[in-house]
Amino acid sequence: MATTANRAEAQVGPGVGDFLNIDAHLSEEEIGVRERVRSFVKERVRPNIKEWYDEAVFPRGIVPEFADLGLLGMHLSGYGCAGRSAVEYGLACMELEAGDSGLRTFVSVQGSLAMSAIHKFGSEEQKQEWLPRMAKGEAIGCFGLTEPTAGSDPASMKTFARKEGSAWVLSGEKRWIGLATIADVAVVWARTDEEKNPVRGFLVPTDTEGFSARDITPKLSMRASIQCDVHLEDVRLPESAMLPEARGLGGPFACLNEARYGIIWGSMGAARDCYESALAYAKEREQFGRPIASFQLVQEKLANMLIEIGKGTLLALHIGRMKDAGTLRPEHISFGKLNNVREAIEIAREARTVFGGNGVTLDYPPMRHMSNLESVRTYEGTDEVHTLILGGAITGIPAFR
Repeated sequence: MATTANRAEAQVGPGVGDFLNIDAHLSEEEIGVRERVRSFVKERVRPNIKEWYDEAVFPRGIVPEFADLGLLGMHLSGYGCAGRSAVEYGLACMELEAGDSGLRTFVSVQGSLAMSAIHKFGSEEQKQEWLPRMAKGEAIGCFGLTEPTAGSDPASMKTFARKEGSAWVLSGEKRWIGLATIADVAVVWARTDEEKNPVRGFLVPTDTEGFSARDITPKLSMRASIQCDVHLEDVRLPESAMLPEARGLGGPFACLNEARYGIIWGSMGAARDCYESALAYAKEREQFGRPIASFQLVQEKLANMLIEIGKGTLLALHIGRMKDAGTLRPEHISFGKLNNVREAIEIAREARTVFGGNGVTLDYPPMRHMSNLESVRTYEGTDEVHTLILGGAITGIPAFR
């Protein structure tokens, strides 16, 4: 006669990936998108990520493959973009980050930041010039908001755009700008003399005189990705370089929310990879004459990881459905980003302990994910920023100043 435990195992299977049957809430098309990206990560990323990370190399040859999968500007419509739903985009982010946060970051910077800025705020001429090429991976974009002294407080940015006749002249510094050294166009946010909504966005071709970028090295995180310092010295642009529909900080914040949304999903991909690798290792690794998966303390760790991944994935799906329905608010995105990245880091740390000393090597993924997630936790709003966004939403009292 089967025991209760035996029956449970027969129903769900040991270590099943979709323990809560979340797939039942996905359409066939959504599952198809996820499986295509999952297969790509399995075939192209997993065999190579250890080398890319160790050598601190972003594999530029993978960009056309991203484009072929429709991942660049995936959630945008028209201009050669795939026009996928928010949930489909989120599922793709989850699978990419299960491979590595740095590769999901490329898709996010290209699509959710640079392309999104042009799509939301650009003129028709700007959209036609850049978006089709960016969707094909033929042109790469970056997004210049953060500065050396203006991270969580972009209102204090010092980059300035002054008007000279019919031209704009930009000067300033940007820091932690993803992809800047390989980008063809930079979306740069700068202050102007305008009294109302002085922050404006500009499209800066990176071969423009006065624009320069250099990689930030060495790094202990995001090693298979590119982050840069950008210097703007009297960069002269025509009037047509300004994004006409972006006025004030609402412009860059709208793009940041697109990127933050992808992180809600992506962080759960990293967490899932940590859990699955720890589970597989625990079932194979023997100590005291038995697999370490048979010990209560190890099972507690695995169970806690599984619970948080299930909760975080359901949260991501709910937020995605809200985004597709047009009911999502910025504080909802803060809720998801704060919770899921925070939990993903804890899962990565706990998973690392299952491997013992072996866990500090690149032979296993948790410590790589852990290091990457420290960057994910910081960019697109720190824990403190998202905590205060939520605090302001529930009390009605802003606490930033």
